[in-house]
Amino acid sequence: MPIETDFKYKVTTEQRTLLRANTGASQDLLGLLRGFIGERDQLSWKGSGFNMIWRPNFGNTSGDKVFFLELNLTDETLDFKDVSGETGIPNRGSLQSDIFLGGMTYLQTVNDSFDNGGLHIEPGLWVHVPKTENPDEPATIARMGSIPHGTTINLQGTAFSAQSPAFDAASITPFVIGDPGELVHFDEEILAIPSTSRTDLARVPGLTQEQLTNPNLFLSQALAGVTVKRTSVFQLTSQADANTVPDVGGGTANIAFLVGKGTPPTGGSNADVPTVTTTFWIEDCTDKDGNNFVQLQYTQLVLLNFDGLSWPHVTVGTLRPQ
Repeated sequence: MPIETDFKYKVTTEQRTLLRANTGASQDLLGLLRGFIGERDQLSWKGSGFNMIWRPNFGNTSGDKVFFLELNLTDETLDFKDVSGETGIPNRGSLQSDIFLGGMTYLQTVNDSFDNGGLHIEPGLWVHVPKTENPDEPATIARMGSIPHGTTINLQGTAFSAQSPAFDAASITPFVIGDPGELVHFDEEILAIPSTSRTDLARVPGLTQEQLTNPNLFLSQALAGVTVKRTSVFQLTSQADANTVPDVGGGTANIAFLVGKGTPPTGGSNADVPTVTTTFWIEDCTDKDGNNFVQLQYTQLVLLNFDGLSWPHVTVGTLRPQ
């Protein structure tokens, strides 16, 4: 589903002069984000992956527990289009001189590979933010997206180069809200234990226990027989604190239905989304036959808060340009 727009930012001659003074005339406004579209103006990526989400189950409509563990093997399209123009996206400063962002619109669509049912659609923007003096921050990146269920995200982080991707384990186990070390296990995490509170395994043929326990295993398995020569890494989170870069800004916003009112058991959230964390990798690769290609991989963790627990929602994907 290509993004249909001819929109490009354009600023005045005076602002162009300021841009060149601040960034250098030859600097790419997108920085390492350029890898998402290469030398083109627009690029579409397609591939496959896996999605898991613990979702609320009011009234036992799906099984007999307060949750339902949904599992999906996925087909995905991710489209990008550069909207920076020659001069970038102007951000006016009151404490320092103006800055100019490089930006790309994106559209992500994810379907269930079992029946092609739509699972997710997300429009948004990625931007490259140059180094700033006030606030004192290095060059950063941000992803701003809108999710139809009623959540908007503003994720911030950094981009850097590496030899190859490093995939940490991704846990699917819920935990007590505010205490990630206080894990709460359920039988639905074990594929060998039958359950009406989990997706029928016939819909996810070939899914192994190891893959469910650590969905990032899909990413490393996709690299079997592949040599990664160079990688651009994009790490982002909605959180901002003394341990993040940048250390201010970002966040999530949810509609009233998700946030809810009051406190349990009669009040609280239906499925509030407090945090989102993600890593993307763009990899220059060679296969076992010596063919060169570019590949995009990502993992994303969304937490949903309901019934006193934070429930992981993990999505992973491996895509190639079309």
